[in-house]
Amino acid sequence: MSTSRNLWLQRHAPVVAEPGLCYGATDLEAHADATLEAAQRIAPLLPADITLISSPLRRCAGLADAIVTLRPDLRVQHDARLAEMNFGGWEGRPWSAIPREDFEAWTGNFADAPAGGHGESVRAFMQRVAAAHDEWLASKGDALWVTHAGVLRAMTLLHRGVRCPAAAADWPAGEIAFGSWLTFDNSPAV
Repeated sequence: MSTSRNLWLQRHAPVVAEPGLCYGATDLEAHADATLEAAQRIAPLLPADITLISSPLRRCAGLADAIVTLRPDLRVQHDARLAEMNFGGWEGRPWSAIPREDFEAWTGNFADAPAGGHGESVRAFMQRVAAAHDEWLASKGDALWVTHAGVLRAMTLLHRGVRCPAAAADWPAGEIAFGSWLTFDNSPAV
């Protein structure tokens, strides 16, 4: 008999900031109307016994709180392992203002170079997301993580059995819309 469980991952709503800003670990608010709309889309779909876990950053915590307002049967837990990657000295700067050679130095040693000179390495980021994922795999129920695009991409790799990408080209590309979600089940990686 199958004991399949689902892990839902929802990205926060758009942040209150200029477009093109690097804001990984920077604690920004999300737009209130978009946050409420994202909560309204997902709340009725969630199973009754789901565990709701959020990044502690305000843009995610606000969405988790909005979900709980719509679903008072749920309680939110905060987990720093679900926070976005820390981009060090690039935080709060426009991506376009980051010198190309600095960006290339990081992507040239993608797994282990600290982003922004003193931020988090991809390996460290993947390890903390993997620890949360492994804890979920050992649990008995469904979970919703309210989190960030980087965590959704990391989970895509983990679900494929990749614990750390070897090169920047291995990092999942493509847009992850604000407020959207992905679901993964607990089946083994292929």
